[in-house]
Amino acid sequence: MAGSGLGPHGRRREFEEVALVHLDALYGAALRLSGNQAEAEDLVQDTVLRAYEFFHQFAPGTNCKAWLLRILYRTFLNRRRGVRPTVTFDEDLAPPAGGSHSSAAGSPEEDFLRKATGEEIQRALGLLPERFRLPVILADLEGLTYREIAEVCGCPVGTVMSRLHRGRAHLREALRELIEPGRSEEGA
Repeated sequence: MAGSGLGPHGRRREFEEVALVHLDALYGAALRLSGNQAEAEDLVQDTVLRAYEFFHQFAPGTNCKAWLLRILYRTFLNRRRGVRPTVTFDEDLAPPAGGSHSSAAGSPEEDFLRKATGEEIQRALGLLPERFRLPVILADLEGLTYREIAEVCGCPVGTVMSRLHRGRAHLREALRELIEPGRSEEGA
């Protein structure tokens, strides 16, 4: 267990070295989940406090980022109390143009996604049902593996794979509805 045999100063130092390096990822995920800067900051603060309190339960050598995102997600769910958040994003949180989806040849789907502006991607993400939105965020924006996403969401890996597949399909459809009407007029 993390911090076993360490005094309070050693535990704090280990927490800072292992957990606090993920603050930017936590904030980005919190902002995407809540859609509100102040709420995202509160979520991150509550997550860090809970993580520090339970750091003795963290298994060294495992993925601390996934462990922290699970705490963040549970904190978000506990705060939400059945109210679906409105998701809005700042332009600088959008994936970079061409992002990790770029390739030399470029499939039609990749070309289509490159046409999307950051704002359109953010709006489309906001339209996804939460059960699909979270796996897409964790996989495509945070880079977690299926197993790590399953840990964060508290569901089997097969469910993650299904939700990710369906979430990406919903995202493509939402983007198509947001992009194609305006894009077809520009190209005419």
